[in-house]
Amino acid sequence: MKGSSCVRFLQWALPRMGMRWRGYRKVRRQVCRKLQRRVAELDLSGMEAYRRYLEENPGEWPVLDGMCRITISRFCRDRRVFEALGGTVLPSLAHAPNSDGALRVWSAGCASGEEPYTISILWERTLARRFPGLGLQIVATDVGDTMLQRARTARYEAGTLKELPRAWVEEAFELTTDDSGVENFVLEPRYRRRVVFIREDIRERMPPGPFHLVLCRNLLFTYFDEEVQVRLLHKILGRMAPGGYLVLGSHEGLPRGEWPLERIPESRCVFAARKES
Repeated sequence: MKGSSCVRFLQWALPRMGMRWRGYRKVRRQVCRKLQRRVAELDLSGMEAYRRYLEENPGEWPVLDGMCRITISRFCRDRRVFEALGGTVLPSLAHAPNSDGALRVWSAGCASGEEPYTISILWERTLARRFPGLGLQIVATDVGDTMLQRARTARYEAGTLKELPRAWVEEAFELTTDDSGVENFVLEPRYRRRVVFIREDIRERMPPGPFHLVLCRNLLFTYFDEEVQVRLLHKILGRMAPGGYLVLGSHEGLPRGEWPLERIPESRCVFAARKES
């Protein structure tokens, strides 16, 4: 499959699914490899034939939607974000009045669990002792069953841990070796207990909240068009607790419009919800 034919196909298909080509330019090869396999499975001649197949078989669109899911994840991805969370955001939330004695976090598009587990490790290593009477509850959602199964297993290769401080890796993970001699790092149970994984498509359903911290990074504001962004951002805001925080990806921004959010000085992608006066 030639790259140009796949690009033309994506530029045609993505807008029809509420997605935008701009978000896929750098990761198009991941999607094109999946498309190549699907075209071969259907015994089609190429992308133009697959386009005709889609037009004649509406049931194929959900299959295509599944192939457009991007799975790039690692622990402490964009360390500056987690430095802002540990240095400013979580302490600020911990000091604020909290009626139920727990901070509630939602990790949207959690993939294989690296993001919510990073939050759990961060809390345990740097904040739990400072706030002994306060718990942390993390809801992590993703649309992919396979990714969620990996997340629940909490078994990772060394490469996905490279941005975590070495001391954190040594404290939080057990090094194991499988039958083929491959080393894996298994997260200790005490870090896993705080995280609940749920299969949800953010476009169709969200956990009810309220959440003090919402991480929606490299998902809604990268891959979906502005109409979808606006619609879902309203729903996300409705699930945020007063004075809560919203975290975007480091290269993402809010859609056009007036939003009750203010960027915090410590990070260009972390926003505080404006408190009602």
